[in-house]
Amino acid sequence: MSILNQNPMVKVEMLIRRPVEEVFRAFIDPAITTKFWFTKSSGRLEAGKRVRWEWEMYGAAADVNVLEVEENKRIVIDWGTTVEWTFTPRGENETFVTIINTGFEGDVDDVLKQATDSTEGFTIVLCGLKALLEHNVVLNLVADKAPEAHVDSRG
Repeated sequence: MSILNQNPMVKVEMLIRRPVEEVFRAFIDPAITTKFWFTKSSGRLEAGKRVRWEWEMYGAAADVNVLEVEENKRIVIDWGTTVEWTFTPRGENETFVTIINTGFEGDVDDVLKQATDSTEGFTIVLCGLKALLEHNVVLNLVADKAPEAHVDSRG
């Protein structure tokens, strides 16, 4: 069995051609986030708050502890791993979004699977966000990633 020398850090980045305020709001405000990521949320992201995100099509949910929110700059959450978003303005109408996920636990196989799933998942999230904010298109990427796993298709 191989041993990891250190836990992996997942880093996913994307340029979104929209102002930083709009891109930041897309992750804080579930009325927007539900158009490209999860389907339901118990509330907006605010530092010190705990929210619940749901992916109803999969019968899945996550409890999210919001650790830090810096308006238009940074969001940090804990949902079993630590996820940090940074929002870097590039001029008035472009934002470079970086998502870093750390804190994967388990044996080597578990850690590598979590890191791979995280890379894939956050890449899909950023692609969906880009389509929504730049072109006003809802791609349904998260729902279409694994249609056979939908709760309503198992019956």
